[in-house]
This record gives sequence, C-alpha cells and structure tokens, in this order.
Amino acid sequence: MSEVWWQGITLVTGTDTGVGKTWVACGLARALTDDGWIVAVRKPVESGCELVDGEPFPEDAAALRAASGSLEPVEDICAVRLVEALAPGIAAERAGVRIDVDRLVREYRVRAEDLDCLVVEGAGGLLVPLASGISYADFASRLDARLLVVVAARLGAINHTLLTLEAALARGLEVIGIVVNHASPGEDLATRTLVESLRDLTDVPILAEVPHGADPALHLPSRRRAG
Repeated sequence: MSEVWWQGITLVTGTDTGVGKTWVACGLARALTDDGWIVAVRKPVESGCELVDGEPFPEDAAALRAASGSLEPVEDICAVRLVEALAPGIAAERAGVRIDVDRLVREYRVRAEDLDCLVVEGAGGLLVPLASGISYADFASRLDARLLVVVAARLGAINHTLLTLEAALARGLEVIGIVVNHASPGEDLATRTLVESLRDLTDVPILAEVPHGADPALHLPSRRRAG
C-alpha cells in the first residue's frame, strides 16, 4: 500500500462511535507531517466537551492540533464546541446553535488550496447528523472529500463496516481504505479473523491494522512528498 496518495481532503469516519477515529486521524496527521507533507486538521463540530474555565474544551481537536504540529488556534480547527455528548446536529439543536455547513465547506475548500492534505475528523459514523438534514456523508460529498474508514476490531465489525461502505458507495463517495483499530485490549476469534474476513468481503483495501495502544503513524502507509 505504499502508493496511497493522500492529496486533497480526507474525511476520517468510523463504523461507530468509540472506534478510534481521533487516534487514527492523529496518527495520519503526524505521519504525513513527518514525511514532509503540508497538512492541516479540522474537527468541524465536537460534542461532549468538558467545561474548562466555563467554556467547552474540544479535546479531540486539541489532540489533532498537537499531532499535526499546527499553530492554528483550536477555535479555527473546531468551529463549534458543544457540551452534550450527542450527535453534533442534535446537540447543536438542543443548545440553540446553528451549524453553518455552507460556510464550513467554503472555508475548508479555501484552506485545502494551500495544503497537500486537509485531514478532517468526523463524529460517530458516516450517517450521523452534522446539522439539521445534513449528515457527514453529505458533508464529505460537498467537500469532494475521500473517506478513510476506521473499524474497531470487535464482534459485529463486519456488518458495521459493510453497511458503511455500502452507504458511501450509494452516495458516490470514494473510500481510500480501511484501518482496523484494536481499540480494546485482549484478543478473541472475532478480532483475529477480522482483517482476513474484510479482505474476502470487500475490494476496499485494508491500509493498516493498528495493535492496541500502538501509534497509528507507525502503521499507516504514506508516500514521502516529492520535493
């Protein structure tokens, strides 16, 4: 998989919540930066934020910022920060916050013009609402982003993965590949056979299998930027 080309906008999505999207997105940003790519990161909306000095603090966005070595304010990386741990569109509605998806698309497209890769982390899965009537799949389509799908190695992952890929295909979204992340310690028959099963069931490449606690940057393929 040394020929993977990350140029453009990559949306890191998952088959569910808690699969390790932030962990993998941070690893990708760090790997590309270390290989000489010009990279920026974005987390359009982060819900479930803890209050710090009375303001919601986006831990995922802060982790992405640190992984990429970005000097951008965290407010630029994460435009909307919400306290309730719900799907972003639902949390925003309950908080009386309007998420301007059109503005996010414009800003992300402009930012991407100065980069090799803009790494965008989603929330939950591909069909989670980002705003009223707009899913992360819709957002990816508007951005012309390609998808990196993060799968947690656990029982049930095959169904979740195939449903995610089917949803992407139905919307004309390109999937770069799959990262199988061992989000939990321990191993059983389901986790040991997952990668082999996914290779048999889909043509989408398995770009990496990340052991529990391992740095994804050491496992994700990256082609060193020319020049």
